[in-house]
Amino acid sequence: MHRITGKNGGDNLIEMSPTDSYNDDLNGYHQHGTSSTGSLQQGQSVIDKQQQSKDSVFFRDGVRRIDFVLSYVDDKDGERKQERRKVYEANLMKVGLELETEDKSESEDGKTYFVKIHAPWEVLATYADVLKIKVPFKVNDIPDNSEMPMNWLSTPFRLPEHIMHPEPDFFTAPFNKSKSDFFLIDDKDTFFPPSTRNRIVYYILSRCSYFRDECAEKDKKGIKRLLNNGTYTAAFPLHDCRYWTRSKDLNCESERYNLYKHWARFLYFFKEQPLDLIRKYYGEKIGIYFAWLGFYTEMLLFAAIVGTICFIYGFLTYDDNQWSKEICSEEIGGSIVMCPLCDKKCGYWKLNTTCNSSWQSHLFDNVGTVFFAIFMGIWVTLFLEFWKRRQARLEYEWDLVDFEEEQQQLQLRPEYESKCTNRKKNRITQEMEPYLPVTTKCARMCLSGATVLFWISLIIACIIGVIAYRLAVYAAFASIMKDSPTNNLQVVGPYITPQLATSVTASCINFVIIMILNLMYERVAVWITDMEIPKTHLEYENKLTVKMFLFQFVNYYSSCFYVAFFKGKFVGYPGDYAYMFGKWSNLRNEECDPGGCLIELTTQLVIVMTGKQVWGNIQEALVPWLMNWWGSRKARSHPESLYSRWEQDHDLQGFGQLGLFYEYLEMVIQFGFITLFVASFPLAPLLALINNIIEVRVDAWKLTTQFRRPVAAKAHSLGAWEEILSGIAILSVVTNAFIVAFTSDMIPRLVYMYAYQIGGKMSMEGYINNSLSVFNISEFKLENKPDDEENPSWFDSSITTCRYRDYRYPPGHEKQYTHTMQFWHILAAKLAFIIIMEHVVFSVKFFVAWMIPDVPSDVKARVKRERYLVQEYLHNYEVEKLKIQLSQNGNKECTCTPMIYPSFPTHEVLSECL
Repeated sequence: MHRITGKNGGDNLIEMSPTDSYNDDLNGYHQHGTSSTGSLQQGQSVIDKQQQSKDSVFFRDGVRRIDFVLSYVDDKDGERKQERRKVYEANLMKVGLELETEDKSESEDGKTYFVKIHAPWEVLATYADVLKIKVPFKVNDIPDNSEMPMNWLSTPFRLPEHIMHPEPDFFTAPFNKSKSDFFLIDDKDTFFPPSTRNRIVYYILSRCSYFRDECAEKDKKGIKRLLNNGTYTAAFPLHDCRYWTRSKDLNCESERYNLYKHWARFLYFFKEQPLDLIRKYYGEKIGIYFAWLGFYTEMLLFAAIVGTICFIYGFLTYDDNQWSKEICSEEIGGSIVMCPLCDKKCGYWKLNTTCNSSWQSHLFDNVGTVFFAIFMGIWVTLFLEFWKRRQARLEYEWDLVDFEEEQQQLQLRPEYESKCTNRKKNRITQEMEPYLPVTTKCARMCLSGATVLFWISLIIACIIGVIAYRLAVYAAFASIMKDSPTNNLQVVGPYITPQLATSVTASCINFVIIMILNLMYERVAVWITDMEIPKTHLEYENKLTVKMFLFQFVNYYSSCFYVAFFKGKFVGYPGDYAYMFGKWSNLRNEECDPGGCLIELTTQLVIVMTGKQVWGNIQEALVPWLMNWWGSRKARSHPESLYSRWEQDHDLQGFGQLGLFYEYLEMVIQFGFITLFVASFPLAPLLALINNIIEVRVDAWKLTTQFRRPVAAKAHSLGAWEEILSGIAILSVVTNAFIVAFTSDMIPRLVYMYAYQIGGKMSMEGYINNSLSVFNISEFKLENKPDDEENPSWFDSSITTCRYRDYRYPPGHEKQYTHTMQFWHILAAKLAFIIIMEHVVFSVKFFVAWMIPDVPSDVKARVKRERYLVQEYLHNYEVEKLKIQLSQNGNKECTCTPMIYPSFPTHEVLSECL
């Protein structure tokens, strides 16, 4: 635990030269000591802005810290807005906040007013008591036994101790204003850190009314509504300094600079994250995200190593690939004539033309694939279980053990208040509050559900369109590329096939469609969630999370599901082909290569996953930078003027309430890629690992340099995302089992080797010939028969049969063209494999989950110790207070412990708090 002490006075983040002065008269200010507004008074001299610091985070008196800033611009229709601001700021002063206004003439654009807000000690103490904010009361006396053996090996990855642990270790208890001397308060000005101060001020801003007392029935309140209706243009806490340089004031901690130097730079990608400093500066909600992202990246390292080993195994067993040798040999593959892959425009072809794709497929479709699929099923469980333990440790260290959703997260949304005209009494608060009638709620939910279904149907329609494209252009590619000059290229010529061209172009088109639909649906999801009028911010976020993830799931994964589970499964056979929309469409269903469909699934996965990650990182880094560069261009053109701390932050991008939502969504989608389809591409975890190493630093850089400082918020877990991750983990076992069974050729090969191999030898000789059925060319229907000009030069009338990928009786057999017994044996083996793999993996998953406790034993002991100390110290504190009170009343002769606070034995106190 690294607790808040406020001992070092590092919050005085102001940069002044020895000759600078904060004298109000010198600077032309007239400032009341505890007053409200510091607007410019008429007749005062113009402010010499050079007397101030660019990083000043204090009022003009240099004493009171700026805890929050509001900005606004006067416009033509501003009378009502001006009245709202006047009443709102007056009500803020009634609560006890102190305000100071910067006139628009002092801003860079000459239009923006800035209202600076300071919370004095009385306000902070009162609301810290209301919010039950935990503060230190005793130095932690539990020895730290976390030293690991061979700890020196981790030295290159460590950060300096003052960066990793910016605060000493303390036991904490909820603040009680009436018992303020119970806590370790050395300096009231620095006792509450800036993140806690801005959270308290935001709590007040969210509840303060902007109508006069006589208009109280209108129940208009909260800074969010004022931002929505344009009364204020922005509301934000300040960064403590410029990110690229440390403040000149030696008393300033310059935490933003420390975060940039030790965390946000890519050169530090191999270093640990300063989670305690992140939490101290940004709050627990952002801290828990980066803790999870870092832990996820660490765990990916193990999956990436195993996946790379499986890939290397496939590469090293290249020469043992008997079926590929048969496909590539002139004697076998060169003599097998295959049936056309499309109608009319596709001619007959020889099996050895798929030689290269067969070798490529072996890299991913081998025995290591089965092992890796099972390993990833167990890895997912270990990841989730170990994260629970890490999360439990963070909950204790960050004082979140007894955390419940804060009141500001459960407050009514301003949109809910404004749109719900009906009112009823709240059973808990016994106050009248707005509510949405059941009929209206049901109607909105039905409309929302219909909209979601419509958009999901639109995605599916787009995927069907891409499939139709694949079917339509394959024939064109086959016709065009048969005499293509690319066939004569030395290196890449053999790899450029109609199958590859179709797969790559279709995957690229699919990726573009995914990006376009994703951009559109983000707006639609927000619109339909707003239409439902959720009651609280927590409910709003959960509803939006479900909609966005459901959409993204279908959008990103549907094409992979098609290739994995549908392509090549419903093609029929020569003479009775299956068509996508019926025979009238002429779109014959796709077949898999003789080497299987796994290589196409790999291609699809690589293009969509890699494209999304590269585009996401460019967009995340480039868009905020360009917008900030454009927004601060006026300040750059006047380098001689003071570009104050609040103006610098005002020109940055707002992080927004849903800022973390999109970060989680991006990572959860990636998690789905590396778990749901990992059996087809063992290198997926390696790509994800490389992306996440970049992602951590990109997110850190943009948060530290390109965004305003977010309001600190508490969160003790990932929330709804934890349930989504668990659901993906369970689904991944099923999908990988089906991929190995139905997409890979692993099961047919094993059945052949153990049951159908001629001569009783355990080898794969003859497998290719065994896996291809025979069709009589003379039985081709006219609409299926290739045009004469499409046939290759080697094809002549002596060739009477062609082969196709299936297990059917040959022509002339009494059961010709029906499935053989081997087909049913293979199908039974596939189903048996799915059942066995799922049961084995799920059994191991549940056993591992049962074996690993969610909360480490030492954390449980520390929690109990802290609860015991709180109980004991509060008891002793009350006793001492009562003694002092009695002695002051003249009862000095009574030195015994009063009976009202009997001295409980230690074991009784301990049992009571446990």
